[in-house]
Amino acid sequence: MQTTDLTNSFALTRRTFLETGTLFLAGLSVTSPLIAQEPSSALQFGLLTDLHYADKPPAGTRYYRETLPKLQEAVETLSAERPTFVVELGDLIDAADDVETERSYLKTINQTFQALAEERHYVLGNHCVDTLTKAEFLEEVGQKSSYYSFDRAGFHFVILDACFRSDGQPYGRKNSHWTDANLPADELDWLAADLKAHPQPTIIFAHQRLDIAKNHSVKNAAAVRQILETHGQILAVFQGHSHQNDLQTIAGIPYCTIAAMIEGSGEAQNSYAMVSLFADRSLHLKGFHRQADRQWGAAEKPE
Repeated sequence: MQTTDLTNSFALTRRTFLETGTLFLAGLSVTSPLIAQEPSSALQFGLLTDLHYADKPPAGTRYYRETLPKLQEAVETLSAERPTFVVELGDLIDAADDVETERSYLKTINQTFQALAEERHYVLGNHCVDTLTKAEFLEEVGQKSSYYSFDRAGFHFVILDACFRSDGQPYGRKNSHWTDANLPADELDWLAADLKAHPQPTIIFAHQRLDIAKNHSVKNAAAVRQILETHGQILAVFQGHSHQNDLQTIAGIPYCTIAAMIEGSGEAQNSYAMVSLFADRSLHLKGFHRQADRQWGAAEKPE
């Protein structure tokens, strides 16, 4: 409250205000309606995607070695916010010609990524399992499964894996093409059962996109969306793969695509985000560098 407001409201003299104003303000409790309160989030989580780390020279707009300093900056920034957990949305590493080289890429980048938060979740991207098998990747990062769910602070979170060919075979050992991404029948069944068992507000994490019907999409994305729409409590879907900022709303569900960290040279070309999730089911995505900010409420269309 400004001095002039008090003077106009109570017709106090300057001397009277100086003598009594301090006592008046000191008497206000922290819950007083005269003091604006910032809403506190139920939890925060970090988001990164498409780091494509590799020890090799740039190719086009991809600067593979620069992922390490970009990630180090993200670790410093996001860890200071004390996120509940962090999710890497796929393509943590780039493809290599042999298993030993790809393992070395993964060991190097994951050593830095581990410093970001104690709780970390890895979504499999097509490059993660181009040469490695899923079992080899998951063993290295210490994750038991490629798709699963978990609960935090009254919210439900789902990690999906679309790195399966149309015939249901998992990616690995250069047996796949990046445009043939699918959720197999058993994973679709699992997703439907999981969401039915967890009616609370839910967030989905995926690598390949679920909101389009192009090369970067999951081929049976329509079947996945039908399951999500039936649930009725999906707050957002976060995805990567196409390397761009994008946001589509389908049947009331926001599909938010996060920009890739790999694209461009220098700190200004970095990209990552922190998501704050509030008790009223609203979300605020704070983007860093190339990543756009997003904000929406439970009953609102996202900006």
